[in-house]
Amino acid sequence: MTGFPAERSADRSRGPRRAPSPMAMFFKGFLKHPVMVGSIIPSSRQLIQRMLAPVDWQRTRVFVEYGPGVGTFTRPILDRLGSAATLVAIDTNADFCDYLRAAIIDPRLKVVHGSAADVGAILKRLGLAQADHIISGLPFSTLPPGVGTAIADATAAALRPGGSFLVYQFRPSVRDIIAPSFDRVEHAFEPINVPPAQLWWFHRD
Repeated sequence: MTGFPAERSADRSRGPRRAPSPMAMFFKGFLKHPVMVGSIIPSSRQLIQRMLAPVDWQRTRVFVEYGPGVGTFTRPILDRLGSAATLVAIDTNADFCDYLRAAIIDPRLKVVHGSAADVGAILKRLGLAQADHIISGLPFSTLPPGVGTAIADATAAALRPGGSFLVYQFRPSVRDIIAPSFDRVEHAFEPINVPPAQLWWFHRD
């Protein structure tokens, strides 16, 4: 009777800390790194379906994602990826990396805290061959000068012949940054997204 019950009650009132929701994490990431996140709202289901539709999943062994954030694309990619394949998710935001490692438990997923410009070295460190496909939502038009071109060159070098770089953006100027590093370009527009998005597939023939 020395106050212990009250202390136990206080402990119960605090309870376990709840993990942040994906939307809360996304918003936090946007506030901390708006130049790298690019949008305050995750991509729509329609955008995800159109962006991933051309991928031959049966032949895909290594898939890379730049800027996975809270896993808006990561989860649909894993849903489509074969059991023996690997998804490498690369993000410069350590908070997003920690969140993904805790939120998605899948042996095919390798989360790396690093830069997309180092994709070749990252794949080599993981013991992986060239990627079949690489996807990115990084806002190329707002990246520091030279960074977008460096990422495009590194991406082309990291892709196998016949591979492709899948890019969704909100400004068409991304073509001028990435196209010189690739052999062929396809383009589409997805209006059902906030904001409406430009979809690009850059191919290495």
